[in-house]
Amino acid sequence: MRIGILAAVLAYEIISILGITWWLKTRRHGADKEHSFALGGRDIGWVFLSVTLALSVLGSAHILGMFEQSWHLGAVSLWFSFAHVALIVFICVGSGRWVRRLGVSSMPELTSLLYGPTVRLMTCCVMIPLLFGILTLEMQGLGIVFSLLCGFSIQTGILIGCVIGCAYVILGGLEEIVFLNLLNACVKYVGIVVAMIFLTYRLPQGWSGVEKFYLDADQAHMLSIWGTHDSLISFGIGVVFAVVVCQSVNQMAMHPVMAARDEQSVMKAMWPAALINGLFAVFTVSMGLAAKSIPEFQALGPKLAAPGMLLAYLPPWLVALILAVFLGSILSVFSMICLGAATIFTKDIYINLYNPAAANPKSETLAVRITIVVLILLGASIARSIPPIAAAVQWLFAWCAPIFVCLIVGLFWKRSTAATILAMVGAWAVNTAWSFTDLPSWLGLEVIAHSNVYPAVVVSLVLQLVLTAVLKGEPGYFSVVPVAAAAE
Repeated sequence: MRIGILAAVLAYEIISILGITWWLKTRRHGADKEHSFALGGRDIGWVFLSVTLALSVLGSAHILGMFEQSWHLGAVSLWFSFAHVALIVFICVGSGRWVRRLGVSSMPELTSLLYGPTVRLMTCCVMIPLLFGILTLEMQGLGIVFSLLCGFSIQTGILIGCVIGCAYVILGGLEEIVFLNLLNACVKYVGIVVAMIFLTYRLPQGWSGVEKFYLDADQAHMLSIWGTHDSLISFGIGVVFAVVVCQSVNQMAMHPVMAARDEQSVMKAMWPAALINGLFAVFTVSMGLAAKSIPEFQALGPKLAAPGMLLAYLPPWLVALILAVFLGSILSVFSMICLGAATIFTKDIYINLYNPAAANPKSETLAVRITIVVLILLGASIARSIPPIAAAVQWLFAWCAPIFVCLIVGLFWKRSTAATILAMVGAWAVNTAWSFTDLPSWLGLEVIAHSNVYPAVVVSLVLQLVLTAVLKGEPGYFSVVPVAAAAE
C-alpha cells in the first residue's frame, strides 16, 4: 500500500472541497444559500459552465474505458471522444439552449410542459434508473483507481471514493461543484501533460517503438482513427449517434446548462467545453496503445496494462498527481449524476406528487441532500459486488431515444400526448426485446445486436411522426410561445 500517495491525494481532495465550501459560505447569506444548492441560483457564467459541462460527461469511461477500449480497437476508440464533442456542440446550440430558455429544472419538467403529467412521470421512471446505473459505474471506477494505485481491494476503494464523492456534492451543491471543477480541470491537464512528457522519455524505444510494434504485428489500423471498416461502422459512427441522441436529453448533461446565467452563456461555453472534453481521450488512448506494446505490461491484460505502466514509469509524486487527475474526472461525473437524479426525485416525484408544500428553497435543499445520501448508499451496496453494469447501461441509454424524439417534435412541430405515450411504449418494448430475445438475429441484424439505440430511435421516430400526424394535438411549443416569452 502506498500510504504517501494516498495521503497526498486525500489531502488534496479534502482541502479543496472544504476550502471552497468555506469560501462560498462566506459570500452567501440566508435564503440565497439555499436557493443556490441545486441550480446555483441560475447564475453560472459561461467560463464555469464550459468547464462543468465538459467534465460532467468526462468520467471513468474516458479513462479506464479508453485504456481498455484502445487495447481492443486502437485509435478508433477516439470516436468515443469525438462523440462527446458532438454532444457538447448539440447541447450548446440546441437542447441546452432550449431548456435554459424555458427555465425548467429537470427533463421530466420539460416533458410535462409539452405533454402533461403522465409523460412527466414516465420520463422520471426512465431517467432515475439510467442515472443510477451510470452512478454505479462511476463508483466502480473510483474503486478500481484506488485498487490499482494504492493496493486496496476494489470494494474498499469504492467506500473511500463514495465518502469523498458525497462531500464533493453535498456540502455546497452546484456552486461548489463548478468551482471544484475549475480547479480540477487545471490539475487534470497539468498532470496528464506532465505524465505524457515523462512517458515519452521512459518508454523503452519512445513513441517510434510503439508505432513499430503495431506495424510489425501487421496491425497498422490500430494507429489510425479510421480503424477497420467494421470497427468504424460498428463502434465509431455508432457511438457518435448513441451519445448525441441519448445524452443530449439526459439530466446529467442538461443540469449544468439549466443553471446557466442565460441562453447566451450556453452558446459561449461551446468551444471551451468541447476543447476541454475532446482532448483528454487523446492522452488516455495513447497510454493504452503504449502499454500494449510493452511485453511486461501486455501480460497484465487490457484492464491493468496502462495503470501498471504508469505505476512503473512515473515517480511517486506524479503518480499522486495522476490519481488526483483520475479522481477529479470521475468525481465531476459522479457529482452531476447525484445532483441530477436527486433533483428529478425531489421536484418531479416528491414535491410534484406527494408534498407540494415543500416547494421552497430550504425544504428542496434538504430533500435533495437526503436523496443524494440515499442514492450513494444504495449505489455503493450494488457497486461493491462488481456486477456487469455496462450491459445494463447500454440497454438503459436507449430508453432516452423516444424522449429525444418527442422533445424535437413537441417543440417544433406538434404536441400529441397520446402519440408520445404510444411511441415511448413502443420504443421501450422494442428496446427490451432487442436485449432479451433473439430479435436481432431474426431480423438479420446481428452486427448491431448490442446497439439498442438504433431500433429504439427508428421505432420511436416512425411512431411519433405517424401518430402525431393523424391524432389530434396542439402546435409545437415554440410555435405558440415566442422566444422572448419563453425566455422569461
